[in-house]
This record gives sequence, structure tokens and C-alpha cells, in this order.
Amino acid sequence: MPSAARLMGAICLAIVAYVISGMVIPLLPDSTDFGNFVPINVTLGLLAGWFIMGPRAGRGTTAGINNGLTGVLVLMLWGIGAQAVFEMVRLAMRNRYDGAFEALVAVFTIWAEYAVLVATAPIGIALIVSAVISGLLTEFAGKRWS
Repeated sequence: MPSAARLMGAICLAIVAYVISGMVIPLLPDSTDFGNFVPINVTLGLLAGWFIMGPRAGRGTTAGINNGLTGVLVLMLWGIGAQAVFEMVRLAMRNRYDGAFEALVAVFTIWAEYAVLVATAPIGIALIVSAVISGLLTEFAGKRWS
């Protein structure tokens, strides 16, 4: 069921995904082909905001902040996971793996490498601040327009 809280959560996390994607791009090698990197992350932000943050709005300020932290955490897990899967598929198309199990294991290895790559202080601060703001805005929308 559409609601103002779902819409606000989706918009907030889409903006967070866009900003964080812009912060991650300089951390990757210059030879990286980003392709649909930003649109995929923004789409994941929309989905995380709509399905994770939106339904949990309307429970108070503390719960709103926790909701924002949860939404941003889910966004980061989905984003890093999706990019790891895309990288594994790209490498699989170049016959880098001997079998399906090796490719599946590579997803988790690539995920861990990407997680370490984005674990910087500026990104961490931006994630925490944006999580609090997103949570409070979603909470406000849930109370105001529901």
C-alpha cells in the first residue's frame, strides 16, 4: 500500500545511494567501467526505502533514527552484493572460473573486497549522517501524512 512514509524513504535512500556512489567512484581504479553503477544503486535505494524504511515509520523519533540506520545498512549490503554479482558475471564471461561453485564463492570474495574498499571515514560519516536524516524525514512523513 503506497504511503507518504514509503515515498519519503524511497526518495531519501535514492539520494543517499546517488551521493555515496559518487563518493565510491574515485576509490576504484581508473580503468573501471562503471556502466550502470549509479542507476543500479539508486534503484536499490528506492527499493530499500520503499520496502524497508517505509513500513516501519510512525513509531517515534528513536525508532525513526534506527529505521534510517537499518535502511542505509540494507542499502549498503544490497549495493555491494549487487556490484559483486555483476563483477563475478563479468569475470565469468571471461572464463576466469572453472565451475559454478567457484564463481559462487567468488561473489563473497568480491563482496568482501568491495566492503573493505568503501570502509573509509568520509563514507562512514556520510552514511551515518544520511541515515539519521533519512530516518527522521521518513518518520516525519509517516506521522504528518498518514
